[in-house]
Amino acid sequence: MKRIVVLLFSFLMTAASIGSATAAERTKPVRIGVLTEAFGPSAGAVGLRDGLKGLGYVEDRDFVIGVRFTQGDVSALPAAAKELIQRGVDILFTDGRSASTAARLQTTKIPIVFAGGGSPVELGLIQSFAHPGGNITGVTDLDLELGPKRLEIFKEMIPGLKRLFFPYQATDAYSVSEASAYRDAARRLKIALIDKSVDTADEAKAALGKLKKGEVQGLLAPRPMTLNIPDFVREAGSRLALPTMFASTFFVDNGGLASYNPNTYESGRMAARLVDKILKQTKPGDIPVEVNHKIELVVNLKVAGALGIKIAPEVLSRANRVIR
Repeated sequence: MKRIVVLLFSFLMTAASIGSATAAERTKPVRIGVLTEAFGPSAGAVGLRDGLKGLGYVEDRDFVIGVRFTQGDVSALPAAAKELIQRGVDILFTDGRSASTAARLQTTKIPIVFAGGGSPVELGLIQSFAHPGGNITGVTDLDLELGPKRLEIFKEMIPGLKRLFFPYQATDAYSVSEASAYRDAARRLKIALIDKSVDTADEAKAALGKLKKGEVQGLLAPRPMTLNIPDFVREAGSRLALPTMFASTFFVDNGGLASYNPNTYESGRMAARLVDKILKQTKPGDIPVEVNHKIELVVNLKVAGALGIKIAPEVLSRANRVIR
């Protein structure tokens, strides 16, 4: 898939001064640059916009949002972050671990508000949850801790699930930790987890391309979109008519069977409160990092029907959204 970086939403060329004007004094809209490795404007970006509106801010009058998304191409994030900075954004909103790291390396002055991305302390993004330090704060989630439960739900959905294929990037620390958590959970659930570490997108695509129908009963996608692995999982699931489990609702909306993950829209709405504090002159590094505890299960019954899978009623009853 061709990698692109696209600017979406209205993005005015005039800049507001965060440091020298209060919200009441500001005469030009605040420019918020959104950076994400997603395949389009993420749910987090939409949540941010809606959250700001809920706080009384008017889009195009008080703020404008410009989005750069790289369709799973993590290597394009630094350039995308640099471009947003060159355009004169007043605040950077980063959706995802890789986007947050890329933005952090590009600026120590422009306020950064992140969403998601695992442990921000271990990633070196912040000093502590109570006192992030520097020019950054944000909303984190518990996705890594959700891995075992995600696997458990997948087993409940697929009768006779015994062998599962899980590809992940060998050099990505989060993916390695995710693989370890899945291995432990698979042993407990008596599932043979065939995990395959890869170093390049071509290697990931080839590994999934070599799978034959009947070798495994399902495919498990990593949360990070590095090397475009989740989309390759979606494509392989379609080709082999295999059930797929994701850590992002995007892929369920586009042909995957199910996802179990933090509600990224809610992370964006929570981040709006932090942006509001920054606009009211609080330094980002003094704003405590918040944790999004809202989790969602999404099931695509259209895909289940095409695969001949009958989802147990007790599983469907727990779903936050069912695609029919």
